[in-house]
Amino acid sequence: MSAEAGVGTLIVVVGPSGAGKDSVINYALDRLSGARVERVRRVITRANDAGGEDHEAISVAGFEEQRALGAFAVSWSAHGLYYGIPKETKARLAAGEILIANGSRSALPLFRATFWPMKVVNIIASPEVLAKRLIARGRESEEEIFNRLSRRVPTLAHEPDVTTIDNSGPLAIAGDMLTMMIQALQQGQVRQKA
Repeated sequence: MSAEAGVGTLIVVVGPSGAGKDSVINYALDRLSGARVERVRRVITRANDAGGEDHEAISVAGFEEQRALGAFAVSWSAHGLYYGIPKETKARLAAGEILIANGSRSALPLFRATFWPMKVVNIIASPEVLAKRLIARGRESEEEIFNRLSRRVPTLAHEPDVTTIDNSGPLAIAGDMLTMMIQALQQGQVRQKA
C-alpha cells in the first residue's frame, strides 16, 4: 500500500505508566503550535480531575453504550479503565492530518488493523524513574504501582514501524526527538503532494 496525497498519519505513543508519554507529547505539540498536528482526545472511564491528559470522561455504562453504537475506531481496557479512540479519527486522517494518540502496547494490533499509515513511538524510562514518577503522580497505591511495574508487556524492540525514545533524562531530549520525527513526517507529506 502506498501513501496517497491527502492521507495523514497516526502517531501512536505507547510505553509504561510513568514513562512521561503525555509530557513528551505536550512538549512536541507546544513546539509545533500552528502546524497541522493535533492530539486525539481519548474517551476514558476516568474522572477529568484525575490528572494526566485532557480526555473525555465517561462512565463504564456510557462507554459500553458508545462502543455498541460504533463510536470508537479502537477501544481497549487496561488497569481497570476503558479507553476509546473516537471514530472520526479515521476521517481526520483521510483529510491529511497528522494526529497523535496516547495508545497502549497491548492494543497495538487493534491500531494496526484500523489505521494506515501509522507510526509507533515507544516512550521508555528506567525502572527507578518510572517508580518515582508513579509515586509522585499519587493516583495509585504502592501495591498498584508495584503491579504496574512488574506487568509483562509485549516487546517492541525489533518492530520496523517503532521508534523508541528514552525519557529517563531531561524532557527536552525526548521531546525534541518526537518533534523532529513529526517534522520529518510533515516534510514527507509536503513532498508527496508536490
